[in-house]
Amino acid sequence: MSSSSAASSRYALSFTTGGLLEREAAVLAPVYAEHRDWAKVRDVAVDGNLLQTRTHSTGVRRVRETVKRLSALSDREIEALAEFTATERGHLMWAAACRRYDLIGEFAEEVLRERFLTLAGTVSYGDYDSFYRTKAMWHDELSEVTDLSYKKLRQVLFKMMVEAGLLTTKGTIEPVLLSTRVAEFLTQHTPSDIRFFPTREA
Repeated sequence: MSSSSAASSRYALSFTTGGLLEREAAVLAPVYAEHRDWAKVRDVAVDGNLLQTRTHSTGVRRVRETVKRLSALSDREIEALAEFTATERGHLMWAAACRRYDLIGEFAEEVLRERFLTLAGTVSYGDYDSFYRTKAMWHDELSEVTDLSYKKLRQVLFKMMVEAGLLTTKGTIEPVLLSTRVAEFLTQHTPSDIRFFPTREA
């Protein structure tokens, strides 16, 4: 997304609930396959506490956020989640987060993948801070975020990269080997969603 086009739309910044939500996606995907209705999925999941959260409010937030991410996937991708390994689910849920949240997708492409391709080897909080400051020049909503929320957004984004196997806890980039079936889904998009991963695949 170019700076000029990016300036015309606000970044959604509601991804601070949970992390990658790979486990949650595995629970809710079959519910969607049965009902084909996201409102129904939310009701069933919350009423039955399918995500087994300790409090009702946490359950509501986690279900809502998982549904947001899953709704960025195609029906075929959601059906495939049931057959995928945990690693494959993690890769697909990272792609879902990148599709759902432009800020995550742009960071993945412009910082994570770029640093991998240039052999930088690591991604740090400092890299995120520089990226964020640049985006804030075009997006007033980023400048309006409180310091506490800013740190939470950064913390959760790095947690998601670790959970997806893209980064170690010390910030070292982990080259990703995508399975054939995940890669097939990612390349159905133009441009290919493989751009969100630290890999040399096209």
